[in-house]
Formats: sequence, C-alpha cells, structure tokens
Amino acid sequence: MFEITEYSVELMKDPFGILSGTRYEFILDLAVDEEDELHHEDGVSLRVIYVVEEDSRRIAKYEFLTTTSNKYLDFEMDEEEEQQILAFCGEHVSEAEFI
Repeated sequence: MFEITEYSVELMKDPFGILSGTRYEFILDLAVDEEDELHHEDGVSLRVIYVVEEDSRRIAKYEFLTTTSNKYLDFEMDEEEEQQILAFCGEHVSEAEFI
C-alpha cells in the first residue's frame, strides 16, 4: 500500500472530439514503504488517466514512474489500491486545470 503525498490534476484536450467522456491526467507522488517491492530510491509517482462519462467514472490508464527520472516501473495496482485511487480522483477532479 502507498500514501499520496502530493498531486496535480489537469483537464486533457480532445481537439478532435473522438474520445467519449472527459479525461483528466493526475500525477500522484507516492510514499512507499521501504519493504514494499514498489519502493524505489528515486521515488515513485503514479500517472493516471481518469475518465468521467455521463454515468460512470473510471481509470482508463495508469503507470508507475520514478519521480526523478520518469522511468517506467512495471507494476500493477491491486484492487484495494485501485479503489483508493478511484476515490481520490473522484474527490479531486473538480480542481483540474485546463491543458
């Protein structure tokens, strides 16, 4: 399990109007326990593409990255972590800035 220490959220442009729903990009800085296999000495961030449609909200894509170099880390969230991130994004989506 991890803890979100900082975050940013931005509304993503869809200039051609081909994607359903409204998409947001969240960048979450995570505090990960040293004993966790996800832990990395460069820090860990989570990039999430969060989609809001008429009657649903979902994570379209996510990826773990090292915080300092943005290198991809090949890990998947477990169900509890995914629910934590869905709830977090739902609470903070109204703070999005337009990019």
